[in-house]
Amino acid sequence: MAAPEKEAVQTYGRKKTATAVAHCKRGKGLIKINGSPIHLVEPEILRFKVYEPILILGQSKFDNVDIRVRVRGGGHTSQVYAIRQAIAKAIVAFYQKYVDEAQKKEIKDLLIRYDRTLLVADPRRCEPKKFGGPGARARYQKSYR
Repeated sequence: MAAPEKEAVQTYGRKKTATAVAHCKRGKGLIKINGSPIHLVEPEILRFKVYEPILILGQSKFDNVDIRVRVRGGGHTSQVYAIRQAIAKAIVAFYQKYVDEAQKKEIKDLLIRYDRTLLVADPRRCEPKKFGGPGARARYQKSYR
């Protein structure tokens, strides 16, 4: 006989080359990023960017779930944006799968009204450099004499 299925969802957030994978399951409100608590996110200036989904929805929505996030690639800022997207998508997916559709819709609407990038990835990527100039679009200066 198979073990009972655990109530868990896995989502990801992306920004540039940073990828954050969030595992969300029933629990007591723990949110950990790479094994350390959410209030230890560095740099300190970007800490509130990670808190945004929690501040928008209220702590009560997160009291019955544990979220563990693993993040790789990119720089500090990209990682923070990937983490906040992964957390927001995880809570929406969890409420859709294990709570009810009405609450999920309410959560999704709140998040999208605040900032669309909490649920939708930013498709912009770095354009590669071409020959004939110092960058992707800039050309070397031309002289006629």
